Amino acid sequence: MLTLALITPAGRGSHAGNRATATRWAGLLRELGCRVKVVGPEEAPEGCRFDGKPPDLVMALHAWRSHAAILACRRAFPGCPLAVVLTGTDVYRFQHSHPETFGESLAAADVLVGLHDDLAEDLPASVLPRLRIVHQSALPLPPGAPRPGRRHLDVLVVGHLREEKDPLRAALAVRDLPPGSRLRIIQLGGAHDEAWAKAAFEEMAVNPRYRWLGDLPRWRVRQWMARARLMVISSRMEGGANVVSEACVAGLPVLASAIPGNRGLLGRDYAGYFPVADTAALGDLLRRAEAQPAFVEALRRQVSARAPWFTPAAEREALARVITACGLDA
Repeated sequence: MLTLALITPAGRGSHAGNRATATRWAGLLRELGCRVKVVGPEEAPEGCRFDGKPPDLVMALHAWRSHAAILACRRAFPGCPLAVVLTGTDVYRFQHSHPETFGESLAAADVLVGLHDDLAEDLPASVLPRLRIVHQSALPLPPGAPRPGRRHLDVLVVGHLREEKDPLRAALAVRDLPPGSRLRIIQLGGAHDEAWAKAAFEEMAVNPRYRWLGDLPRWRVRQWMARARLMVISSRMEGGANVVSEACVAGLPVLASAIPGNRGLLGRDYAGYFPVADTAALGDLLRRAEAQPAFVEALRRQVSARAPWFTPAAEREALARVITACGLDA
Protein backbone atom coordinates (compact mmCIF):
# COMPACT_ATOMS: atom_id res chain seq x y z
CA MET A 1 0.00 0.00 0.00
CA LEU A 2 1.37 3.39 -1.06
CA THR A 3 2.13 5.74 1.86
CA LEU A 4 1.59 9.43 1.20
CA ALA A 5 2.24 12.50 3.36
CA LEU A 6 0.06 15.47 2.45
CA ILE A 7 1.41 18.78 3.78
CA THR A 8 -0.93 21.76 4.15
CA PRO A 9 -0.26 25.12 5.85
CA ALA A 10 -3.89 25.36 7.02
CA GLY A 11 -4.37 23.75 10.44
CA ARG A 12 -7.09 21.43 11.67
CA GLY A 13 -10.45 23.16 11.94
CA SER A 14 -9.49 25.84 9.43
CA HIS A 15 -12.04 26.77 6.74
CA ALA A 16 -9.25 27.91 4.41
CA GLY A 17 -9.22 26.51 0.91
CA ASN A 18 -5.92 24.70 1.42
CA ARG A 19 -7.36 22.72 4.32
CA ALA A 20 -10.52 21.83 2.41
CA THR A 21 -8.40 20.66 -0.52
CA ALA A 22 -6.14 18.56 1.71
CA THR A 23 -9.09 16.94 3.47
CA ARG A 24 -10.87 16.11 0.22
CA TRP A 25 -7.70 14.81 -1.44
CA ALA A 26 -6.90 12.62 1.56
CA GLY A 27 -10.27 10.91 1.09
CA LEU A 28 -9.81 10.48 -2.66
CA LEU A 29 -6.27 9.18 -2.24
CA ARG A 30 -7.51 6.63 0.28
CA GLU A 31 -10.05 5.51 -2.31
CA LEU A 32 -7.05 4.87 -4.57
CA GLY A 33 -5.65 2.56 -1.90
CA CYS A 34 -3.12 4.93 -0.30
CA ARG A 35 -2.33 5.36 3.38
CA VAL A 36 -2.46 9.12 3.90
CA LYS A 37 -1.29 11.45 6.66
CA VAL A 38 -2.27 15.16 6.59
CA VAL A 39 0.43 17.16 8.36
CA GLY A 40 1.33 20.79 8.92
CA PRO A 41 4.62 22.26 7.61
CA GLU A 42 5.95 22.49 11.16
CA GLU A 43 5.57 18.70 11.52
CA ALA A 44 7.75 17.90 8.51
CA PRO A 45 9.78 15.87 7.95
CA GLU A 46 9.40 13.61 11.00
CA GLY A 47 5.61 13.85 11.02
CA CYS A 48 5.55 12.53 7.47
CA ARG A 49 6.94 9.13 8.44
CA PHE A 50 4.83 5.96 8.57
CA ASP A 51 5.81 3.60 11.37
CA GLY A 52 9.19 5.33 11.45
CA LYS A 53 9.76 4.84 7.72
CA PRO A 54 9.85 7.51 4.98
CA PRO A 55 6.65 7.93 2.94
CA ASP A 56 6.49 6.70 -0.64
CA LEU A 57 5.34 10.16 -1.76
CA VAL A 58 5.11 13.67 -0.33
CA MET A 59 2.58 16.16 -1.67
CA ALA A 60 2.87 19.74 -0.38
CA LEU A 61 0.19 22.37 -0.86
CA HIS A 62 1.51 25.93 -1.32
CA ALA A 63 5.03 26.36 -2.66
CA TRP A 64 5.74 29.45 -0.55
CA ARG A 65 4.01 28.71 2.76
CA SER A 66 5.28 25.12 2.78
CA HIS A 67 8.75 26.08 1.50
CA ALA A 68 10.70 25.04 4.60
CA ALA A 69 8.82 21.73 4.82
CA ILE A 70 9.44 21.03 1.12
CA LEU A 71 13.20 21.50 1.50
CA ALA A 72 13.26 19.53 4.76
CA CYS A 73 11.50 16.58 3.13
CA ARG A 74 13.80 16.75 0.12
CA ARG A 75 16.82 16.49 2.43
CA ALA A 76 15.34 13.86 4.78
CA PHE A 77 13.86 11.64 2.05
CA PRO A 78 16.17 12.01 -0.98
CA GLY A 79 14.68 8.99 -2.71
CA CYS A 80 11.06 9.98 -2.13
CA PRO A 81 9.15 11.67 -4.98
CA LEU A 82 7.82 15.13 -4.13
CA ALA A 83 4.81 16.88 -5.69
CA VAL A 84 4.22 20.60 -5.01
CA VAL A 85 0.74 22.06 -5.45
CA LEU A 86 0.68 25.66 -6.72
CA THR A 87 -1.90 28.04 -5.25
CA GLY A 88 -3.07 31.38 -6.60
CA THR A 89 -0.92 33.41 -4.24
CA ASP A 90 2.05 31.21 -5.16
CA VAL A 91 1.80 31.96 -8.85
CA TYR A 92 0.37 35.47 -8.89
CA ARG A 93 2.06 36.97 -5.81
CA PHE A 94 4.95 35.07 -4.26
CA GLN A 95 6.50 34.07 -7.60
CA HIS A 96 7.21 37.79 -8.05
CA SER A 97 7.62 39.03 -4.46
CA HIS A 98 9.75 36.08 -3.26
CA PRO A 99 11.24 34.59 -6.45
CA GLU A 100 14.12 32.80 -4.69
CA THR A 101 11.87 30.99 -2.19
CA PHE A 102 9.30 30.14 -4.88
CA GLY A 103 12.03 28.95 -7.24
CA GLU A 104 13.59 26.68 -4.60
CA SER A 105 10.25 24.96 -4.01
CA LEU A 106 9.76 24.44 -7.74
CA ALA A 107 13.29 23.12 -8.17
CA ALA A 108 12.78 20.61 -5.34
CA ALA A 109 9.62 19.16 -6.89
CA ASP A 110 9.49 16.13 -9.15
CA VAL A 111 5.96 17.07 -10.19
CA LEU A 112 4.08 20.38 -10.02
CA VAL A 113 0.31 20.37 -9.61
CA GLY A 114 -1.93 23.20 -10.82
CA LEU A 115 -5.65 23.64 -10.32
CA HIS A 116 -6.75 25.37 -13.54
CA ASP A 117 -6.04 25.06 -17.25
CA ASP A 118 -4.54 28.52 -17.91
CA LEU A 119 -1.75 28.15 -15.36
CA ALA A 120 0.92 27.42 -17.95
CA GLU A 121 0.87 30.98 -19.28
CA ASP A 122 2.11 32.30 -15.91
CA LEU A 123 4.90 29.81 -15.19
CA PRO A 124 8.44 29.53 -16.59
CA ALA A 125 8.51 27.37 -19.71
CA SER A 126 11.22 25.23 -18.14
CA VAL A 127 8.85 23.81 -15.49
CA LEU A 128 5.91 23.01 -17.77
CA PRO A 129 6.96 19.41 -18.54
CA ARG A 130 6.55 18.69 -14.81
CA LEU A 131 3.11 20.35 -14.56
CA ARG A 132 -0.08 18.32 -14.08
CA ILE A 133 -3.58 19.76 -13.65
CA VAL A 134 -6.12 18.57 -11.07
CA HIS A 135 -9.57 20.17 -11.18
CA GLN A 136 -11.13 20.42 -7.73
CA SER A 137 -14.43 18.60 -7.42
CA ALA A 138 -17.77 19.39 -5.82
CA LEU A 139 -20.88 17.42 -4.86
CA PRO A 140 -24.35 18.16 -6.25
CA LEU A 141 -26.80 19.99 -4.02
CA PRO A 142 -28.94 17.53 -2.06
CA PRO A 143 -32.54 16.80 -3.12
CA GLY A 144 -35.00 19.13 -1.49
CA ALA A 145 -32.55 22.04 -1.27
CA PRO A 146 -34.27 25.43 -0.83
CA ARG A 147 -35.53 27.14 -3.96
CA PRO A 148 -34.76 30.76 -4.86
CA GLY A 149 -36.96 33.26 -3.05
CA ARG A 150 -39.20 35.70 -4.88
CA ARG A 151 -38.83 38.84 -2.79
CA HIS A 152 -35.10 39.24 -3.53
CA LEU A 153 -32.85 38.27 -6.39
CA ASP A 154 -30.00 37.06 -4.24
CA VAL A 155 -26.44 37.24 -5.54
CA LEU A 156 -23.98 35.15 -3.54
CA VAL A 157 -20.34 35.99 -2.76
CA VAL A 158 -18.46 33.14 -1.04
CA GLY A 159 -14.94 33.47 0.30
CA HIS A 160 -12.96 34.95 3.13
CA LEU A 161 -12.78 38.73 3.22
CA ARG A 162 -9.20 39.50 2.22
CA GLU A 163 -7.42 41.58 -0.38
CA GLU A 164 -6.97 38.81 -2.98
CA LYS A 165 -10.74 38.25 -3.14
CA ASP A 166 -11.72 41.91 -3.67
CA PRO A 167 -14.69 40.89 -1.52
CA LEU A 168 -16.78 44.08 -1.46
CA ARG A 169 -16.81 44.63 -5.22
CA ALA A 170 -20.33 43.21 -5.66
CA ALA A 171 -21.64 45.32 -2.78
CA LEU A 172 -20.21 48.45 -4.38
CA ALA A 173 -21.77 47.49 -7.71
CA VAL A 174 -25.34 47.54 -6.31
CA ARG A 175 -25.12 50.70 -4.22
CA ASP A 176 -26.88 52.97 -6.72
CA LEU A 177 -29.54 50.69 -8.16
CA PRO A 178 -33.07 52.12 -8.52
CA PRO A 179 -35.53 51.39 -5.68
CA GLY A 180 -37.43 48.85 -7.78
CA SER A 181 -34.44 46.54 -8.19
CA ARG A 182 -34.66 43.20 -6.35
CA LEU A 183 -30.91 42.55 -6.36
CA ARG A 184 -29.33 41.77 -2.99
CA ILE A 185 -25.74 40.73 -2.23
CA ILE A 186 -25.25 37.94 0.34
CA GLN A 187 -21.63 37.66 1.49
CA LEU A 188 -20.42 34.47 3.21
CA GLY A 189 -16.97 34.04 4.72
CA GLY A 190 -14.91 35.12 7.67
CA ALA A 191 -12.92 38.35 7.76
CA HIS A 192 -9.14 38.00 7.43
CA ASP A 193 -8.67 40.71 10.07
CA GLU A 194 -10.54 43.38 12.00
CA ALA A 195 -10.11 45.91 9.21
CA TRP A 196 -12.08 43.74 6.80
CA ALA A 197 -14.77 43.06 9.38
CA LYS A 198 -15.08 46.82 9.99
CA ALA A 199 -15.32 47.45 6.24
CA ALA A 200 -18.12 44.91 5.89
CA PHE A 201 -20.10 46.34 8.82
CA GLU A 202 -19.65 49.86 7.46
CA GLU A 203 -20.88 48.73 4.05
CA MET A 204 -23.99 47.17 5.57
CA ALA A 205 -24.69 50.43 7.41
CA VAL A 206 -24.85 52.44 4.18
CA ASN A 207 -25.95 49.78 1.68
CA PRO A 208 -29.34 48.12 2.32
CA ARG A 209 -28.67 45.71 -0.57
CA TYR A 210 -25.70 44.10 1.20
CA ARG A 211 -25.67 41.46 3.97
CA TRP A 212 -22.54 39.89 5.42
CA LEU A 213 -23.37 36.66 7.27
CA GLY A 214 -19.83 35.73 8.30
CA ASP A 215 -18.19 32.31 8.35
CA LEU A 216 -20.96 29.70 8.03
CA PRO A 217 -20.75 25.90 8.14
CA ARG A 218 -20.56 24.14 4.79
CA TRP A 219 -24.19 22.96 4.85
CA ARG A 220 -25.41 26.54 5.30
CA VAL A 221 -23.27 27.73 2.41
CA ARG A 222 -24.81 25.03 0.21
CA GLN A 223 -28.28 26.15 1.27
CA TRP A 224 -27.47 29.65 0.13
CA MET A 225 -26.12 28.31 -3.16
CA ALA A 226 -29.49 26.67 -3.78
CA ARG A 227 -31.33 29.87 -2.87
CA ALA A 228 -29.23 32.31 -4.91
CA ARG A 229 -29.83 33.26 -8.53
CA LEU A 230 -26.22 34.24 -9.26
CA MET A 231 -22.74 34.07 -7.79
CA VAL A 232 -20.06 36.75 -8.07
CA ILE A 233 -16.38 35.76 -7.95
CA SER A 234 -14.52 39.06 -8.00
CA SER A 235 -11.04 37.85 -7.04
CA ARG A 236 -7.89 39.66 -8.11
CA MET A 237 -6.02 36.32 -8.13
CA GLU A 238 -7.06 32.67 -7.87
CA GLY A 239 -5.23 29.40 -8.32
CA GLY A 240 -8.42 27.56 -9.33
CA ALA A 241 -11.06 28.26 -6.69
CA ASN A 242 -13.17 25.33 -5.52
CA VAL A 243 -16.17 27.67 -5.29
CA VAL A 244 -16.17 27.82 -9.12
CA SER A 245 -16.42 24.03 -9.23
CA GLU A 246 -19.25 24.14 -6.69
CA ALA A 247 -21.17 26.72 -8.70
CA CYS A 248 -20.82 24.71 -11.91
CA VAL A 249 -22.01 21.49 -10.27
CA ALA A 250 -24.92 23.37 -8.68
CA GLY A 251 -25.87 24.98 -12.00
CA LEU A 252 -25.44 28.41 -10.39
CA PRO A 253 -24.58 31.12 -12.95
CA VAL A 254 -21.38 33.02 -12.19
CA LEU A 255 -20.21 36.56 -12.86
CA ALA A 256 -16.43 36.34 -12.61
CA SER A 257 -13.40 38.58 -12.83
CA ALA A 258 -11.46 37.96 -16.04
CA ILE A 259 -8.36 36.43 -14.44
CA PRO A 260 -6.51 33.26 -15.50
CA GLY A 261 -7.73 31.31 -12.47
CA ASN A 262 -11.37 31.86 -13.48
CA ARG A 263 -10.85 31.52 -17.24
CA GLY A 264 -8.97 28.27 -16.67
CA LEU A 265 -12.09 26.74 -15.08
CA LEU A 266 -15.02 28.45 -16.83
CA GLY A 267 -13.46 28.59 -20.30
CA ARG A 268 -12.29 31.51 -22.37
CA ASP A 269 -15.63 31.87 -24.16
CA TYR A 270 -17.66 32.25 -20.96
CA ALA A 271 -20.11 35.16 -21.21
CA GLY A 272 -20.05 36.32 -17.58
CA TYR A 273 -16.64 37.96 -17.22
CA PHE A 274 -15.87 41.52 -16.11
CA PRO A 275 -12.51 43.31 -15.75
CA VAL A 276 -10.82 43.04 -12.35
CA ALA A 277 -12.04 45.65 -9.83
CA ASP A 278 -14.34 47.24 -12.42
CA THR A 279 -17.38 48.20 -10.36
CA ALA A 280 -19.25 49.74 -13.28
CA ALA A 281 -18.79 46.69 -15.51
CA LEU A 282 -19.98 44.35 -12.78
CA GLY A 283 -22.94 46.62 -12.11
CA ASP A 284 -23.87 46.48 -15.79
CA LEU A 285 -23.77 42.66 -15.74
CA LEU A 286 -25.90 42.53 -12.60
CA ARG A 287 -28.52 44.87 -14.08
CA ARG A 288 -28.51 42.82 -17.28
CA ALA A 289 -29.00 39.64 -15.26
CA GLU A 290 -32.02 41.13 -13.51
CA ALA A 291 -33.56 42.52 -16.69
CA GLN A 292 -32.79 39.59 -19.01
CA PRO A 293 -33.64 36.12 -17.67
CA ALA A 294 -32.38 34.68 -20.97
CA PHE A 295 -28.89 35.97 -20.15
CA VAL A 296 -28.93 34.19 -16.79
CA GLU A 297 -30.19 31.01 -18.41
CA ALA A 298 -27.38 31.17 -21.00
CA LEU A 299 -24.84 31.43 -18.17
CA ARG A 300 -26.52 28.53 -16.41
CA ARG A 301 -26.12 26.36 -19.51
CA GLN A 302 -22.45 27.30 -19.74
CA VAL A 303 -21.62 26.47 -16.12
CA SER A 304 -23.64 23.25 -16.26
CA ALA A 305 -21.67 22.17 -19.33
CA ARG A 306 -18.47 22.42 -17.25
CA ALA A 307 -19.86 20.32 -14.38
CA PRO A 308 -18.46 16.96 -15.64
CA TRP A 309 -14.95 18.39 -15.18
CA PHE A 310 -15.56 18.72 -11.45
CA THR A 311 -16.80 15.31 -10.29
CA PRO A 312 -15.00 13.42 -7.50
CA ALA A 313 -14.26 10.63 -9.98
CA ALA A 314 -12.53 13.06 -12.35
CA GLU A 315 -10.51 14.56 -9.50
CA ARG A 316 -9.53 11.10 -8.23
CA GLU A 317 -8.36 10.08 -11.71
CA ALA A 318 -6.29 13.27 -11.99
CA LEU A 319 -4.64 12.54 -8.63
CA ALA A 320 -3.85 9.03 -9.87
CA ARG A 321 -2.10 10.59 -12.88
CA VAL A 322 -0.02 12.76 -10.52
CA ILE A 323 1.08 9.62 -8.65
CA THR A 324 1.98 7.96 -11.94
CA ALA A 325 3.94 11.05 -13.02
CA CYS A 326 5.96 10.64 -9.80
CA GLY A 327 7.02 7.20 -11.01
CA LEU A 328 4.71 5.25 -8.69
CA ASP A 329 1.74 2.94 -9.23
CA ALA A 330 -1.58 4.47 -8.16
